[in-house]
Amino acid sequence: MRSFNGISVPAEGEAIEYRDGRFVVPDRPIIPFIEGDGTGRDIWAASRRVFDAAVRQAYGGKRQVAWYEVLAGEKAFSKLGTWLPDDTVEAARQFRIAIKGPLTTPVGGGIRSLNVTLRQVLDLYACVRPVKYYPGVPSPVLHPERMDLVIFRENTEDVYAGIEFREGTPEAQKLIAFLDREFGKKIKPDSGVGIKPMSVSGSKRLVRMGIEYAREHKRNRVTLVHKGNIQKFTEGAFRDWGYQVAKEEFGDVCLTEEELAQPPYNGQIPAGKILINDRIADSMFQQVLTRADEYQVVCTPNLNGDYLSDACAAQVGGLGMAPGANMSREYAFFEATHGTAPKYADKDMVNPGSVLLSGVMMFHTLGWHEAADAIEQALARTIAQKRVTYDLERLMPGATRLKTSEFASALIENLGAAVPARA
Repeated sequence: MRSFNGISVPAEGEAIEYRDGRFVVPDRPIIPFIEGDGTGRDIWAASRRVFDAAVRQAYGGKRQVAWYEVLAGEKAFSKLGTWLPDDTVEAARQFRIAIKGPLTTPVGGGIRSLNVTLRQVLDLYACVRPVKYYPGVPSPVLHPERMDLVIFRENTEDVYAGIEFREGTPEAQKLIAFLDREFGKKIKPDSGVGIKPMSVSGSKRLVRMGIEYAREHKRNRVTLVHKGNIQKFTEGAFRDWGYQVAKEEFGDVCLTEEELAQPPYNGQIPAGKILINDRIADSMFQQVLTRADEYQVVCTPNLNGDYLSDACAAQVGGLGMAPGANMSREYAFFEATHGTAPKYADKDMVNPGSVLLSGVMMFHTLGWHEAADAIEQALARTIAQKRVTYDLERLMPGATRLKTSEFASALIENLGAAVPARA
């Protein structure tokens, strides 16, 4: 197709392909973007300037992104009368890698969440959330530098499957009566009820991706986070299935805590090996506060991952510094992890860090590591110079408050420092 939602596809670009288990990226890839609602307009304008400057510096014109706007959220509703047009989903399928700002969740009936809907219709089963501290960012903890982990959150199941019924409806009453009649489970008749599905296939593919990431990025610990002590056949099963993947598919590299305690390891993880362990969710929340450096890659069901991602992000500067991506093997949608903050819309004041760092993830996925490294290092330098947006400036003594657009300009200035080439 040469147009989606009536918007022509860039003639100078080419589609990214997926062959032999990897993305095949041309020098002029077409990358769809959703600008986002509320503050998304300011954030995207700033981020795109930085992305283009980094690519230009890293490759001297040899490579260039052919940006392609697709519609979702308020802009789609005002132009097309729908919050998430079919063409937008189809464009994401055709071009495989996309990026977006924050989207409004419509009030009332219909779509519960545009973000959740995109994940489900494209089967983007892994929400990948790196959480890393950049020196100088204000933090509520004493040692935020200990935090450097990547969370793999299952994206399509759990309570986010959307199988629930309002209290007092015929559907709720029928389900309550069925559970009583067939299984002897007593539920108060004035309850709303929901179903929490977790599958073998959904759980295993998520853990598989987490272990593969650890192996590729030379991280030697993968932790399964669950509430299996209470929810034994969903959360507990997720834990068991995760260990099965480690043993059956990665037995040459994965060790359990029990194995690690025995000779010849005696508690030391050898080079090339990965410790796979598990933690109860409530204990994990405590441990990421007290000993975050013991964790490197976390795999967890959907609801746990939602809570844990934001709790960890709070230690390193909040959601303004928290990137994310929703991924499968063949598709990836990078995104802001925060909301639309409509009261700050079009005021040129919010932190674009979440989209910028999501762009870093995107460029690494493209294999454009030089551009990714340039953006990340420029961000770190700009923060170290205490030139930041209001959310960080109000907590940093001696900092200079910048507008969103000015922050982007500061990053572009700092792109000039040498970035080491990758092998």
